[in-house]
Amino acid sequence: MCGITGIFRGVPGSEPLNPALQQMADSIIHRGPDDSGVWEEPSVGLGLGHRRLSIVDLSPAGHQPMLSGCGRFVLAFNGEIYNHNALRRELESAGKASTGWKGHSDTETLLCAFTVWGVEKTLEMATGMFAIALWDREEQTLTLARDRFGEKPLYYGLVAGALVFGSELKALQRAPGWRGEVEPNVLENYLRFGCVGGRESIFKDVFKLPAGCLLKFSVSDARNGVLPGVVQWWSPVGAARTALEGRNNNPEMALDNVEQALVASVGQQMVADVPLGAFLSGGVDSSLIVALMQSQSSQKIRTFSVGFDDPRYDESEHAAAVAAHLGTEHTTLRATSEMALDLVPKLPELYDEPFADSSQLPTCLISSLTRQHVTVALSGDAGDELFGGYNRYVWVPRVWSKLSRMPLPMRQTLGRMLKFVPSSGYDRLMSLGSKVLPSRYQIRTFGEKLYKLADVLACSSDRALYGGLASMNRHPEQLLKADYRSGNPVEDLYPALAGFNQVEWMMLMDTLNFMVDDVLVKVDRASMASSLEVRAPFLDPEVFKAAWQLPLDMRVRNGEGKWALRQILYRHVPRELIERPKMGFAIPLDDWLRGPLREWAEDLLSMRSLSQIPALDPQVLRLMWDQHIQGRGHYAQQLWAVLQLSAWIKRWNPTVN
Repeated sequence: MCGITGIFRGVPGSEPLNPALQQMADSIIHRGPDDSGVWEEPSVGLGLGHRRLSIVDLSPAGHQPMLSGCGRFVLAFNGEIYNHNALRRELESAGKASTGWKGHSDTETLLCAFTVWGVEKTLEMATGMFAIALWDREEQTLTLARDRFGEKPLYYGLVAGALVFGSELKALQRAPGWRGEVEPNVLENYLRFGCVGGRESIFKDVFKLPAGCLLKFSVSDARNGVLPGVVQWWSPVGAARTALEGRNNNPEMALDNVEQALVASVGQQMVADVPLGAFLSGGVDSSLIVALMQSQSSQKIRTFSVGFDDPRYDESEHAAAVAAHLGTEHTTLRATSEMALDLVPKLPELYDEPFADSSQLPTCLISSLTRQHVTVALSGDAGDELFGGYNRYVWVPRVWSKLSRMPLPMRQTLGRMLKFVPSSGYDRLMSLGSKVLPSRYQIRTFGEKLYKLADVLACSSDRALYGGLASMNRHPEQLLKADYRSGNPVEDLYPALAGFNQVEWMMLMDTLNFMVDDVLVKVDRASMASSLEVRAPFLDPEVFKAAWQLPLDMRVRNGEGKWALRQILYRHVPRELIERPKMGFAIPLDDWLRGPLREWAEDLLSMRSLSQIPALDPQVLRLMWDQHIQGRGHYAQQLWAVLQLSAWIKRWNPTVN
């Protein structure tokens, strides 16, 4: 795993780029503490920078930027190509690796493949997570490309007339001539979802390369400051449609197909020249990944869970029980509230742009603690999106089938009635009910979820209903001054897709949006801050295909998500070790904002701090903060988004318009 960066001016410069490139690369040293390199093509004002975290081929033969054997291509590469040995064999069998290999890195494999098959075909054949910058010395073009699902980040934009790019915004901010102005148009959706999603970034004229896409820059583009159009080389929507055409209606064969794909993916992702382990929460996804790892290893797999001092958020006992059954070498990493609280001021620098998924804190903690033992960890990320794990896949069809029959005024009245009871009152009712209810009906933060349901009762369509459930704050415009409100309904954020039913459509929307913009960003920044590489076996194109070939009722059945994954897991782990309410990676945010984080929050929500963000309405936010402190509403998530924005502004202090 690595960090990449670069500058492309299109014209020779009066001074070498190497000092700037080194500074840009060193700003992301956490992504690659083991080695660094820069490479320059002075005749066109091009420079590539690289920081290396050595995972495969620890020798100097893996040094980057790397030149192809024929001398045509230069590559700066961040990520892992899990099937690169298979690609090597194919190149060798075709007699296309005649110059021989200098080492056994996947970077060298990619360069040979680009030479033989071209860029797009190589990307289509490669299985892995990656962001690449490839200079073609013959065609004089620079190609930027990103993996299918967006596991590895890549930002780009124009700075002082030059194209600059990098794995994180930190690198771009070190480019010569950087100014950095906040893009106010992203604030409404940031406040809605808690992340800066889509192609745009928090800065004007700086963009994210979308997942499964590439950009090809000519010397003329760079010289004239032109950003060419994005080319999509892989689409989850297209891949899902293709998979549906081969849907397997034989339940046992369909399950075997998923298990075989997962076994192959896990096996490929266990290849490393450094110590390797896995995150284990004791839930379905991580338990299945660990079970398949242990089944393919003669040695005990090292597994890690994090235990918290607050029993409401501690899953470590469940993880330890699963580990004991599977026979792994398990470590429970004890974390205290103080450890999490100490991280809070560091989040703006760690995440580079405002990010408000509060599970970022435990993710940072487990990454930091795991890195003390291993360099690579496998995770269960993306199991929910591919196999139907989120509650909305169960509840939206049920709720909408009833809501759509009710007149809108009646639904609005029902929503108001639900809010007559404080959310804490609903939590107490659930606590009493948990003594008699089956585990599948026990819902943590029951009051919060009912309040969210009340908010979406007035939705005019199932797309609006989904948008409300997917939102951290369903009414972000209320936090903004009138001039900064878009006026666009939430359903406009989601395209209609022909050929998919309601639940399938939601899974694709989560794959395209929540997974890319929230889940994968959270894990990438948290893990790379500790120089830990995290791999996600569910994000394999064959696993994706197998998931979409399942009949829908094998993903969501009898009010339960991930039915297929559970059946496969029960082949390895007893059902009673897994069956319990879904907890997630949560923290007691309400209590912390009223307690140990109160002074920190008061400073960031002061009129002085809020005045630095002209788009925000300080009166509304101060009222919301006062109500939260008094326990008169559930506003922790909305406030957390504003706090992270305010903290980010304070940390980076860009020019604010």
